[in-house]
Amino acid sequence: MHPLPPLLHNQPERIAGQVRALAAELGSSYDRLVIGYADCGTYGALDEVCRDLGVDRLPGLHCYDLYAGPDRLERFFAEQPGTYLLTDFLVRSFARTVLQELGLDRWPELRDTYFGQYTRVVWLAQQPDAELRALADEAAARIGLPLTVVDTGDSGLERALADLVG
Repeated sequence: MHPLPPLLHNQPERIAGQVRALAAELGSSYDRLVIGYADCGTYGALDEVCRDLGVDRLPGLHCYDLYAGPDRLERFFAEQPGTYLLTDFLVRSFARTVLQELGLDRWPELRDTYFGQYTRVVWLAQQPDAELRALADEAAARIGLPLTVVDTGDSGLERALADLVG
């Protein structure tokens, strides 16, 4: 496994190029490469890289599909279009990946600019525990939204990874 920086998700237009560069660097070292990304906001650019390189990637529009399933996500958004999603990773790194990256740590008045149209936070809890629950509560409070916890586990991601490397 060769990870790329997780903050690429804040600039999804860079994901395809970074994947292409890493795949080119690693290509001769392995018999087979697979990409551990869903589309992740690349709007098909990652699929183009996968076609060019003859490699497969994880299915779905984003990691949320892998954890909750696309049908469940569709229901969340149909029920409340203003749903903001968190994974365990985002709960743990919220201060860095959201507050700091969006400048909310320095300019809290931007909260309404970024989150004024949201109505709730849904934490797709893969491995919930008391510490993560406290961090999820804090994240939702920092952006002024109620928290809904949905226990998803890791089975969707595990199945997708098994299919990808199988």
